[in-house]
Amino acid sequence: MKRRGKLHSFDAVIKFFIQQYQLSTKKDIDKLLKRIDQLEKKIFNRIGTDRTIGTKREASKTEPAETRTTAAQEVFDIIEKYPDGIGIKALKEETGYNDKKVRNVIFRLSKQGRIERKGRGIYIIKH
Repeated sequence: MKRRGKLHSFDAVIKFFIQQYQLSTKKDIDKLLKRIDQLEKKIFNRIGTDRTIGTKREASKTEPAETRTTAAQEVFDIIEKYPDGIGIKALKEETGYNDKKVRNVIFRLSKQGRIERKGRGIYIIKH
């Protein structure tokens, strides 16, 4: 008569496969969901109810909306002061913005049709 090996229960076989193939169980997923909820609460409490972060929230509290001007409007106003045109370098000096910001604002204003190029690097108000 042949001797049989040890019989395994169905539960033991399932546990073996879960461990061997590192499968997630319902218990593992519930732990993860609970941890995600805790993290979301911490983030929500840190950000606050208005959902803004750091400097944006501070800036909106310190300066009313009516007194703030956009960078585009500021550059446009400066260009308007110079009927013969103004260059990028002078705009950088007057606004205090870096080169990239000034160039982006110039590009945006020209796409809107508010300014035009008079010459290389010289911009005037479009009439």
